[in-house]
Amino acid sequence: MNKLAGETSPYLLQHAHNPVEWYPWGEEALERARKENKPILVSIGYAACHWCHVMERESFEDAATAGIMNQYFINIKIDREERPDLDHIYMDAVQAMTGAGGWPLNVFLTPDKKPFYGGTYFPPVKAYNRPSWKDVLLSLADAFANKREDIETQADNLTRHIEQSSQFGLDAGVNFNIPREELFTRQQCDTICENILRQADTVWGGFGRAPKFPQTFTIAYLLRYHHAYKHPEALQQALLSLDKMLQGGLYDQLGGGFARYSTDEKWLAPHFEKMLYDNALLIDVLCDAWQLTRYNVYAQTIKDTLTFITREMTAPEGGFYAALDADSEGVEGKFYTWSKAEIHHVLGEQAGPFCEFYDVTEQGNWEEQNILWIQQPLEQFAAEKGYDPAVLGAMLKGCREKLLAVRANRVRPGLDDKILLGWNAMMVHACCRAYAALGDDAYRQMAVRNMDFLLKHFPQNDGTQAFYHTWKGGQAKYPAFLDDYACLIRALIALQEITGDTRYLYQAHDITAFVNDHFGDGGHLFYYTIDGQDDVIVRKKEIYDGAVPSGNALMAQNLWYLSVVFDNKDWGNKAVAAVSGIAQTVTRYPTSFGVWASQLLQFVKGTPEIAVVGPAFREQMQAAGQWFIPFRILIGSEKNQPDIPLLEDRYQENNTLVYLCKDYHCIKPVFYIEEIINLIE
Repeated sequence: MNKLAGETSPYLLQHAHNPVEWYPWGEEALERARKENKPILVSIGYAACHWCHVMERESFEDAATAGIMNQYFINIKIDREERPDLDHIYMDAVQAMTGAGGWPLNVFLTPDKKPFYGGTYFPPVKAYNRPSWKDVLLSLADAFANKREDIETQADNLTRHIEQSSQFGLDAGVNFNIPREELFTRQQCDTICENILRQADTVWGGFGRAPKFPQTFTIAYLLRYHHAYKHPEALQQALLSLDKMLQGGLYDQLGGGFARYSTDEKWLAPHFEKMLYDNALLIDVLCDAWQLTRYNVYAQTIKDTLTFITREMTAPEGGFYAALDADSEGVEGKFYTWSKAEIHHVLGEQAGPFCEFYDVTEQGNWEEQNILWIQQPLEQFAAEKGYDPAVLGAMLKGCREKLLAVRANRVRPGLDDKILLGWNAMMVHACCRAYAALGDDAYRQMAVRNMDFLLKHFPQNDGTQAFYHTWKGGQAKYPAFLDDYACLIRALIALQEITGDTRYLYQAHDITAFVNDHFGDGGHLFYYTIDGQDDVIVRKKEIYDGAVPSGNALMAQNLWYLSVVFDNKDWGNKAVAAVSGIAQTVTRYPTSFGVWASQLLQFVKGTPEIAVVGPAFREQMQAAGQWFIPFRILIGSEKNQPDIPLLEDRYQENNTLVYLCKDYHCIKPVFYIEEIINLIE
């Protein structure tokens, strides 16, 4: 066994028996590299990564290959989900060198941690226009020994490039004497929508070509934009994208839950890994779609996805697991696919209409197997085939349950059972949204239970608001990153909205103050890593909304919300400055900045502030969840709370009153949220 044997990450433990002398990232490996003057190989992946498994089987389990690695390099394995800070830095370097990135990420460093060469997957023999892994190792070992000066120059240039790419946001910022309506305009919002729709696939939904990712932030912007300005094309593209994902193989038609992305334009063939954060973000946007349209398919998908999370992704202690692997028995997608014969064996005479509805054929629709997917909505299919839609729907449901029971006996995909702070907070937020939209108290209980778990196991207990990033087996480790804090603050805000417990708001306030003090860049943005963390060569700033929302974008939202609640002008100004500084880029490239785009739209449309005070305040707060009110602040209390201006001097004995305020003025209070909903919308 190598040095990974004592780790908790499932991904690192997968490599603990490799003949490669792997180390985890840490001082022992780095000191050895300095002492022996050897280059460092950093290999980054994650437990649910298919090509990571392939490269392990082909190269890292091969004794001859391992011999070369051990002779010439200090070898470090990193779980990108445990150390996203290192992944960001070295991914930037590889993208600068090669123009592409991905996982596994293999990057070579000088003994002082500076990158000089890298790539993604390398085959064991020359193939796919890629050199063999052994050739790469031997040529780099030779270059390090004989062309050291060139390597040091390359490493210095790359490090400077990474440093310079994190310098944005340090300008003086915004003149706050300029009215907000001049900083942010309807025209910007229109242009964002136009630029999104230019990239839209109007046949199969989504944006751009294969591989296709859910792009939930882009869909959320289109829903909000339509809600604000009645733009049917925006609504149509948003709903088309959701509908095609829900009908496709990206969505697990039997068990609920979404895979990472689709390898084709039709959403048929996913990359089968299931990540916690994708499911949280899709629940969020499905709640938007349900509140806006009341289409039952969205409500049902929210329920089925949360059933999947409860069944397969929830730890006994209350945390949510990180991911399910794409592979089982060494084959991608084996757990999820079917032959027609298998389905006929399980379903008998019901197999005919089931196979027709889900496109199951003798030859298979993917690699001689069948991925269940829906080619036309149930009502349309029933009408064409002469079925009663209700009868057909009930029959298909029964068939799915039978197949799910059979599937449960298959060899399961690997489970990445580490618990990540930011991803868990995203799912807390999704549970809050689901409770608000659907009113099922089980979702509120899920959110509260998980937050209790996070607040018990993740704090560093050093008298500050410092948290850890990951937890497994009773052990929390690694300082939390900006994304963790930003998602946690947002989840605490959402929890107050569904519980009426203002303690969550006060905790959100205190953590935000901590983030300002320890992550701020001196301007209006935030570094990804906390001050004082000294094992990274650069403190990066992340602004793109990628697979997960940018921590900076979420902090802009959090700062704005809390600035209104606590009347903190500095926080409000910081949010305005952050969005203003990036507004031109957001307008031009909105599919990379979807969360920022929605915040810009909020600044244009304004922020409705709903305060409920009185003995029945929780019931009225819950009623607010029935409507799509995307930018609102919702806060409540039984009595006045003088340190929260929106809850000050509001209480009238024996009454529960709903106050609507906007831009520092309020209308006359009412008894029910329904009375003012037309004023909000």
